[in-house]
Amino acid sequence: MLKPLGDRVIIELLKAEEVTKSGIIIPDSAREERSEGTVLAIGSGLVGGKEYKFSVKVGDKVLFGKYAGEEVKIDGKEYKIVQEKEILGIL
Repeated sequence: MLKPLGDRVIIELLKAEEVTKSGIIIPDSAREERSEGTVLAIGSGLVGGKEYKFSVKVGDKVLFGKYAGEEVKIDGKEYKIVQEKEILGIL
C-alpha cells in the first residue's frame, strides 16, 4: 500500500451514484465526480522538521475540494492524495 509523507492524506474515493433515489439511471457522461471519500492513511506528521498534528484519522469520511490533490489509480482503484489543509470537513 502507498504510504503518504508529511501532512498528506490518502483518501479512497466514494463511487458516483449510478441511480438516483427516484430510480433514474445516470449515464457515465453525466455523473459528477465525487468529492468525498474515506481516509485510508495519513502521513508521518513531520513537515519542515516540525511535528504536524492531524485533525483527521484513518476511517474518517471526509469532504475535499473538487480540484484538491492528485488522483492516482492503484490495482484498478482510484485514490486521492491531498494535504490535510485541502480537506474541507469530516462527514
